[in-house]
Amino acid sequence: MNRSATRRAVSLVAAATAVVAMPGAANAATAAHDSTATHDKTATHDDAAVHGRTATTQAKSCAQKFDQAQRTDMESFRDFDRDTWLAGHDKGVVSIVADGRVRVGLDAVAAASKPRFISKDSVWSWTEQTRKVDGCKTGFIVYTTKYAIPRLDYWFTAVTAVTYTYKHGRWLTVLDQGTLLEEHVGSAG
Repeated sequence: MNRSATRRAVSLVAAATAVVAMPGAANAATAAHDSTATHDKTATHDDAAVHGRTATTQAKSCAQKFDQAQRTDMESFRDFDRDTWLAGHDKGVVSIVADGRVRVGLDAVAAASKPRFISKDSVWSWTEQTRKVDGCKTGFIVYTTKYAIPRLDYWFTAVTAVTYTYKHGRWLTVLDQGTLLEEHVGSAG
């Protein structure tokens, strides 16, 4: 099924679910349907309503899992919890840091980030700008991020985009890309 067809199907499920979720609306729709249809058609209508609720419940569950996964990703990096942070990444993750260096694969990302987790002398903060979650498939968030090493009088601000995929019941980071906005290199040393 192509993206356009998928979007139409999701829209139809959402519309059906909205009708089912409104008190009285589902009963009125079923009653109207029952008065002009056979029992078999009513059963099909009821099955579609149940399927719509199931799809909506699954989408909500995925959205909640996504929210938790992205929060864990950002907070574990901030809090120097390397094991938790790495566990949230796909083995084939690609990381493009703000200065343009590219790391491909979990081992490369782990090696490049190791000094930060050992020294624990940097400060990391973020503000979410926008997000898009496509059911239980992919999620994408754009952040404004700030990274600083106070003892070196060094900091930078970047736009960081993180793409997640849903695999085996978990959201995993597959792409993390930063674009440098501003950098300060002080004279401390």
